[in-house]
Amino acid sequence: MSLVGSVSEEMSNSSENQVESLPQSIEEKHQELVVSHVPIVSSFNERIRPLLDAVDKLRHLQVMKEGIQLPTIVVVGDQSSGKSSVLESLAGISLPRGQGICTRVPLIMRLQHHTAPEPELSLEFNGKTVPTSEAKIANAISLATDEIAGSAKGISNTPLTLVVKKNGVPDLTMVDLPGITRVPVHGQPENIYEQIADIIMEYIRPEESIILNVLSATVDFTTCESIRMSQKVDKNGERTLAVVTKADRSPEGLLEKVTADDVNIGLGYVCVRNRIGDESYKEARKVEADLFESHPLLSKIDKSMVGIPVLAQKLVQIQATIIARCLPEIVRKINEKLNASISELNRMPKTLSSVGEALTTFMGIVGSAKESLNKIIVRGEYDEYLEDKNMHCTARLVEMLNQYSGELHNCSENDLTGNFLMDEIQVLGEAKGIELPNFLPRTTFLSILQKKVEKVSHIPVAFVEKVWTYIEGVVISVLMHHSENYHQLQLSTRRAGHSLIARMKEHSRNWVTEIVQMEKLTDYTSNPEYMNDWNKLMAQQHDFTRDVLENGYVAAFKIEGLGVVPIAGLRGYEQHVLLQAFDLKMRMTAYWKIVLRRLVDFMALHLQFCLRNLVNKEMEEEIVQELVGRHDGAIERMLEESPAVAAKREKLNVSIKLLSESNNVLVNIMDKIASNI
Repeated sequence: MSLVGSVSEEMSNSSENQVESLPQSIEEKHQELVVSHVPIVSSFNERIRPLLDAVDKLRHLQVMKEGIQLPTIVVVGDQSSGKSSVLESLAGISLPRGQGICTRVPLIMRLQHHTAPEPELSLEFNGKTVPTSEAKIANAISLATDEIAGSAKGISNTPLTLVVKKNGVPDLTMVDLPGITRVPVHGQPENIYEQIADIIMEYIRPEESIILNVLSATVDFTTCESIRMSQKVDKNGERTLAVVTKADRSPEGLLEKVTADDVNIGLGYVCVRNRIGDESYKEARKVEADLFESHPLLSKIDKSMVGIPVLAQKLVQIQATIIARCLPEIVRKINEKLNASISELNRMPKTLSSVGEALTTFMGIVGSAKESLNKIIVRGEYDEYLEDKNMHCTARLVEMLNQYSGELHNCSENDLTGNFLMDEIQVLGEAKGIELPNFLPRTTFLSILQKKVEKVSHIPVAFVEKVWTYIEGVVISVLMHHSENYHQLQLSTRRAGHSLIARMKEHSRNWVTEIVQMEKLTDYTSNPEYMNDWNKLMAQQHDFTRDVLENGYVAAFKIEGLGVVPIAGLRGYEQHVLLQAFDLKMRMTAYWKIVLRRLVDFMALHLQFCLRNLVNKEMEEEIVQELVGRHDGAIERMLEESPAVAAKREKLNVSIKLLSESNNVLVNIMDKIASNI
């Protein structure tokens, strides 16, 4: 077991044993404290003090800003519930009194038993420490509150720390919050209730907080606003202790109220009498003890539930238990967050101090971006973007290429059976000349080919636009990712990326235009499939012509490799026209397959070539030219850290400093505890 764990276990066991034995010994202890006027000090203050000091130092360092909650006794209560009187009795000092809200800021009260005859009091706020005295403490708190929250009657969430080192006070740290009020008085904001409620909920919501709920004996507990708030975050009351004030003013039915527990107070009740007038604290304790000893109604309440000494003892014991329980987790969280902050700071780019360093860093950025693009665009590796499917480029490009091929093959120009031979007959009619009738003019084939190519020419152009728009998004995303720590580079890098892709897109658009023009002007292929397909189709010409001219009852003819075609409308044409039209149709059918395949294959080859050229040559040249060749100081501006990066670096440094100091506090405390074991 760790040192913290062993100490925490010892203290937890110690506090639990004392809590268990409290009901049996409290009456004797209570009388001893009252008669002898000995200090209200727990028997294990000497052991809890070092850990309480550690928690107080962590609170002073504001480690809560790092999301680490500290064990805290939070004092809440409705306005005029007697909250200030309870705290005065525990601390043995006078707090500000008056009409309306007396506590306008969270008041952190650090009480420490002090053997010196003279007490030491001080206030800590706004980064300064102001010594004061018992006689002046109330006025000093009022002045400090005005400085924090303003001289009007508004409230603030900025805490004020009161340190009380005095003989006889219990070793406690508590946070006193503004009393709850629903009706604003003159000078208070209209939403005063909401402001107070927000502060209270912020402090009592953490599981590490113990809620000290101050209730007046003169009211119905179920109607108290402080009870309603605490039940929101502690429904079963497991971390709520109730202090019932003004017991002397409303003794009737008090025993039943604290024993029935209609409002779920898990840590129990303590009934107290408020100090009245000019009574000294010793006198007030004596009167309180006599009250609960001799009053016909109040004397029936168990002595483990009455008096300021009992309240002090319970608070110290509860505080010991929660600190013992929470400390190991606090140590773990501080170390965890410290290591995480250091790692994050180390991952940030180093601050550049010279143009040479800036240039080296710039080339590193270009190189890393180039490698990333090589992986995702050329090699098809996407380990850098496992969850972002849009960056799985080779897969997306294959999908787009398949879609492009599908559009080409499914367009209307591939309907080879509809209106069969009519276009061919019309073209042959327009191409007639003074020549032998059994020759097939080449111009007829080119005429039909040009019309078909023209009708599909928009598909490759649109595909090129689509592909380069996608590639542009990928390239810009990668460039921005690798230059994210140097905002001065990003504008120029983005401009270079857009410029490069625009040039590549224009190049591809021109290439596609040339390919389309070549397909229009030239009817050529060395692919043997053309002749094979044409021969297979032409082998059916005799049967086709026979059915058209001789079998008048036949309305359709099935051509293997093409499909069923209508023939009834062809019977009015001469045989030589049908033979030429059929030949022309079969030539185009065999050749069109080659054209479509060529448009897809050439596009795939073109893209592969252009993308490799883009990544391995064009991109680096374009970016270097944009940033270095323009001589506009873009490289020099890399020496200026971006506001966002600078703010992040500063935040991490502040966190590391705070967490390191917090860690040192705990190490020092543990060393002290270890030396005393």
